[in-house]
Amino acid sequence: MQDLFGEREELDIQSADRAAPLATRMRPRSLEEFVGQEHILAPGKLLRRAIEADRLPSVIFSGPPGSGKTTLARIIAEMTHAKFIRISGVESNVAEMRRVIASATNRLRTSGQRTILFIDEIHHFNKAQQDILLPDVESGNLRLIGATTYNPFFYVNSALVSRSQVFRLEPLSVEQLEQLIDRAMADKERGLGNYNVEMDKNARRHLAKLSDGDARKCLNALEIGVLTTPPSVAGGGDPGTAINDRGPNVIHFTLTVAEESIQQKAIVYDRVGDAHYDTISAFIKSMRASDEKGAMYWLAKMLHAGEDFRFIARRIVIFASEDIGLADPDALRLAIATQQAVEFVGMPEARIPLAHATAYMCRAPKSREAYDALNAATEKIEMEQTKRVPEYLKNKHFPVNPEE
Repeated sequence: MQDLFGEREELDIQSADRAAPLATRMRPRSLEEFVGQEHILAPGKLLRRAIEADRLPSVIFSGPPGSGKTTLARIIAEMTHAKFIRISGVESNVAEMRRVIASATNRLRTSGQRTILFIDEIHHFNKAQQDILLPDVESGNLRLIGATTYNPFFYVNSALVSRSQVFRLEPLSVEQLEQLIDRAMADKERGLGNYNVEMDKNARRHLAKLSDGDARKCLNALEIGVLTTPPSVAGGGDPGTAINDRGPNVIHFTLTVAEESIQQKAIVYDRVGDAHYDTISAFIKSMRASDEKGAMYWLAKMLHAGEDFRFIARRIVIFASEDIGLADPDALRLAIATQQAVEFVGMPEARIPLAHATAYMCRAPKSREAYDALNAATEKIEMEQTKRVPEYLKNKHFPVNPEE
């Protein structure tokens, strides 16, 4: 039987070398090149052991866009010498599914080569499409690798999930994305190494931060920035470029270029520097002054700049007790509920309960009575001789005199 699907896949790979976006060209080709997902791919972890031993069952990869689901499936196929066939949960139909399964079964019987069927966006398959896979997945005629950005326990047929191992992929960290940027800038075969690019550190950081853990988004923004920025030339050039030690015709990848490439402005904000402390101070003082518009502005700035939402929630809890206190005891209850809510939902939805709590703190009456009383008592302890506990306040469960 002619393997039309395999032929199509090979043509796709060949054409990708010439015309594919940078993110596709820079796909890791081995586990050693793969960046991130150490919780499942570090040496000794279950998934890595299964891949290296060629004992991987059917699996479902769940995770956000650009976290490496497709890349990992290709690496698995390469390492296990399996035929890799990719179909889309959005475009494929039952007839195509049957042809792919028949082709995989014939390949296994005639050549002994196994087939990895990679289904991107598998959550788009209806129940009938998913049910078609069950017998062949269970019998081993093909090895399924499904990919979804949704929770597979809710969006994938439970019978299919029960026959598969489910692995959760996490967004890449800023440091990991910066590593991918540096790799793409240095690679002359697949990357941008043939361009004379000088990238500012704050530009690289901006691309990595604003990509939200998505390697595809990060690398494609890098490519468009490099390809659309004119190089500097002797005697002048584009205002965004500069002639430096690397000589003329240097593409200077500045923060301005990074902002244009990813279509989001950089916020001057250092999570461990003065901007961090100045902004949270402005946020607290605005709530203290019942300036709701001001507090919302500083909250928005912190969230936009990538401040840890847990830190903001923690400051609201402190404020509810320190500045509102006895004037409105419900403020502390709401603050604690907010802290629990943001941990439960995470970003970006965590910004909603944070805004709710901020508005409440601004509108609530203020009283530092309890906080001031504690400070006064603390000052007495520090400055005066420590008082003994009066007899009438002591623990009376035991006699004062042991001989009595």
